[in-house]
Amino acid sequence: MKYMMKTALLAALCTGIVCAQPPSPPDPATMIANQVARLTTLLDLTTAQASQITTILTNAESSISSLQTTLQTDHTSLQTAIAANNTATIDQLSTAIGALQGQVLDVHSKAAASIYALLTTTQQTKLSTIGGVGALGGGPGRGGPGGGFGPHP
Repeated sequence: MKYMMKTALLAALCTGIVCAQPPSPPDPATMIANQVARLTTLLDLTTAQASQITTILTNAESSISSLQTTLQTDHTSLQTAIAANNTATIDQLSTAIGALQGQVLDVHSKAAASIYALLTTTQQTKLSTIGGVGALGGGPGRGGPGGGFGPHP
């Protein structure tokens, strides 16, 4: 009986620990599929438009992934430089991070422009009523500055 009580208590404890873990973010392909599904619902995209938008977003995500890796590394190095009060490294890393964020914004904005160009006039009008081109992820918004097709640091 004592063994069963300990086992039940241990199972309850493990369940609580597992349930307390934050959910992991979806992978980029899932996020792209979700964004295309959302746009399809909001703008009545055709199958061809949805396919083209998926390609645009996938290409953008591919371009951004290496930039994001470098950004994460630079952010970690920046925290180390801050802790060491290394102002020269802080200057260097801040400049590098700003340039990388600009490149990410550029990729997002060009993807949004490509998507916008695929839309009919009616779809562009609908888009303007739900938040304009910002709803396409081309600027600050989902995911923080630079929009959000994929994970951000």
